[in-house]
Amino acid sequence: MKAKLLILFVCNLVVPGVMACAQDQSRVVEVAAGIHKITVGNPDKFTPYSFSSAAPDVKALASLPAATVPFNMGDIKVRLTDRGAVVEIPLQDKEQLYGFGLQINSFNQRGLRKRPIVNDNPLNDLGYSHAPMPYYISTAGYGILINTSRYTTFYCGTANKVKADGTAKSGPKNALSTDDLYKNDNTAGNYVTVDIPGAKGIEVFVIGGPDIKTAVQRYNLLSGGGVIPPLWALGVKYRVKADFNAGQVYKMAAYFRDKQIPCDVLGLEPQWQTAAYSCSYVWNNVLFPKPQKLIDSLKSNNFHINLWEHAFVNQQSPLYNVLKNKSGNYTVWNGLVPDFADSATRITFAAYHKTTFADKGISGFKLDECDNSNLAYGSGTWSFPELSEFPSGIDGEQMHQLFGLLYQKTMLSMFRANNTRTLLDVRSSNAFASSYPAALYSDIYGHENYIQMIPNSGFSGLLWSPEVRESSSSTELLRRTQTAVLSAQTLFNSWYLQNPPWLQFDKAKNNSNEFMTDATQIELTIKQLLNFRMSLIPYLYNAFAQYKFKGIPPFRALVMDYPDDKNTYNVDNEYLIGESLLAAPLTGNLNERKIYLPAGNWYNYNTNEKYAGGKEYIIKCDLDKLPLFVKEGSILPIAKPLQFTNAKTVFEIDCKVYGQNVNPTALYEDDGLSYNYERGQYNNIDLNWVNGKGKVKRAGNYRSSRYRITNWVKID
Repeated sequence: MKAKLLILFVCNLVVPGVMACAQDQSRVVEVAAGIHKITVGNPDKFTPYSFSSAAPDVKALASLPAATVPFNMGDIKVRLTDRGAVVEIPLQDKEQLYGFGLQINSFNQRGLRKRPIVNDNPLNDLGYSHAPMPYYISTAGYGILINTSRYTTFYCGTANKVKADGTAKSGPKNALSTDDLYKNDNTAGNYVTVDIPGAKGIEVFVIGGPDIKTAVQRYNLLSGGGVIPPLWALGVKYRVKADFNAGQVYKMAAYFRDKQIPCDVLGLEPQWQTAAYSCSYVWNNVLFPKPQKLIDSLKSNNFHINLWEHAFVNQQSPLYNVLKNKSGNYTVWNGLVPDFADSATRITFAAYHKTTFADKGISGFKLDECDNSNLAYGSGTWSFPELSEFPSGIDGEQMHQLFGLLYQKTMLSMFRANNTRTLLDVRSSNAFASSYPAALYSDIYGHENYIQMIPNSGFSGLLWSPEVRESSSSTELLRRTQTAVLSAQTLFNSWYLQNPPWLQFDKAKNNSNEFMTDATQIELTIKQLLNFRMSLIPYLYNAFAQYKFKGIPPFRALVMDYPDDKNTYNVDNEYLIGESLLAAPLTGNLNERKIYLPAGNWYNYNTNEKYAGGKEYIIKCDLDKLPLFVKEGSILPIAKPLQFTNAKTVFEIDCKVYGQNVNPTALYEDDGLSYNYERGQYNNIDLNWVNGKGKVKRAGNYRSSRYRITNWVKID
C-alpha cells in the first residue's frame, strides 16, 4: 500500500517542552480498506496491535461502503514533547462519543475526561475498567484508536487551549450553584486531546464510517472479525461452591438433569487445585481423587467443565522452575508473574495447560485476577507494581494494561491447536480482542451497571457477562436472571453457595439448607427463563456469525443503529440483540419501567401488542417473561427448548413473522464445536415470507442439518 507524508508544523507553536525541530514528519498508511494509521516518532514496542492474533478480514472490509471521516488526516495534530505525546483530533459541536472499552458509570463520553486504566474496582466515571481501551467511536461516523499500552488520558472536548490572539473562551456566567459551575458543557471544546506520558512516538488508527455502525464493523474486522462461540457456550453455565468435592459436583449435575433445568457447563472454583492464591494448576487429590473419571462422567452426561485459575504461579506448581527466569521481578501472592509479552513464555504456559487439561477434556477456563488491584481507592495490595520489570523489556504499567489480553492469547492457543472452540471467562482485556472467545465479568455488582455494560461492550469488540450471584430478594434474583438470559453468556456464580440461589438467596440460610417457602415456584420460574435462553440459541448463533463475518456486534447500543435519533444518544439501559430484538431489562423489585423505542413499529414479545417507534412508553414485564420487543418486518426463529446441546443437536424451530414488509432473515449452521467453518464448512439458511407462506433455502458446504423448521406463525 502506498504511504503518504503528512507534515505537522509545530515549530512556531509557543508550547513549553516541545522538542526542538523544524518539523515532525508523520507517515500515513492505509492499513486496510477505510482504515489509516498515522505514525509519528518512535512508537513503543509493546502495543495492543503488536499482539493482535488475527489478520484483518480484508475481503469483508472491502465489501463495506466507502469510508468517510468528517475531517482531513492533516487536521489531526501530533506533538512530541519532553512529557510524551499529545494528539488532537477535531471534534464537531454535535458529535457524541462512545467506547473506551468496558466502561462503568458512563455511556456517552462527550464532555468527560477519560483515563482508561485497568482496575478491579472502577470508581465513578474516571475511565477505570476491566477492559480499558484507548479507543472511541463517534456519531459522526468514525473511530479513533491510539495504539498504546501506556496510561493515557482523553479530554473529550474539555480541554480548551489559549487562542493564537491570546484570548480564551469565557467561563460560566452567573453560576449560582456548584451544579451550574461544574456542569458538563459537552460543546466546550473542538478537539479530543489525548495525553500519552512517556511516549517517544505514537500510532493513531483512523477508522472510517460513513456511520457509527460501519466504523464499529471496520474496527472488528481489522481485529480479524468477531467470534463464534461453541454452541454449548450459548447455553447455561453454573459455577459451583468453591470447596465442593467430586461427590458434590456429581450431585449438582444430577440436580440439573433430574429437574430438567438447562445447563451446559459446570465451573469449578479455586479449591479444585492444591494451591489457588497463587496457583499450582494441579488437581486437589483430596477433593478430586479421580479427576479424569469426573471429566469423562460429566461429559457423558453432556456437561462441559470450566476451571478457575489465575496466572500467578505458586512454588508448588510444575511450572514454577520453568518460568522463574521468564517472569517479572515482583511476585503476587508469592507467585511468579509470567512474562506473557514473551512468546516463549506463552508457549510454555499454554503447552502445560494443553497436556494437563485441554487434551483430557477440560472445555474452558475462568481467568481471574488478571486486572489490577484497587487503584481507585489506593488500598489494593495484591497485584504487581507499575515499576515491575520483565525479561521481554515491557514495564509494569504496560503489562497491567495488556496482561488480560495476553493471558487470553496464551490460553486460546491450545484450543486452536486442538481445533476446539471455547468460551473463556476473563476479568481483563484490551483492544483488538474482537476475535477472542472470552466473556468479561466483574465482582462489582450493581445491576444497573451490569445492564449498562452490555451496550457499552458493543462499541469495543467485547463480550460481557452480567453473572447472577448476590440478590436481596427472589424478585431481584429473577430480574438479574432475565438480564443474564439476554446477554452474551448466561452465568450463575454460586462460589459461596451450597445450593442454587433460586432455592435461597440468603447466603447463611442457603448453606444451612434452609430453603425459601416459595422455592419450588421460584425454581419453576428460573427453569422457564432458562428454557427461553435455550430457545434463543439459533437466533443468537446467527447474530454471532454476523459478528464474525461482518463485524456487527451481537449486543449493541441503540445509537449504533439509529445515530440520527438524538433520543438514543444517552439510552444506556436498553440494547439491541441481533437485527430484530430490543431488550429493556428491569431492576430490583420494580415491575415496570420507561423505555424508548426507535423508529419503526415494535411488538411486545410476550403480548404481541404493537407500538409505534420514536416514542417513550411505560412497560411492565412479569418475572417469568423476558422484557423483549421485536422489530416489525422480522422473522424470529424460536427453538423448542433443550436441556443442553451437543454434536447431534437438532433444533425444532417455529418462525414468528411480525407485521408487514417482512425482510428475509437467516440461520447459521456448522458443527458448533470446531474451527472448520474457517475452511468454508458451514451453511447459511435463508428464511423468507412470500405470498403468505414461509420459504426455506439452505446453501453451503456443511453436510449435516441442525435446524428443522416445524411451523410458521404470522403476527399482525
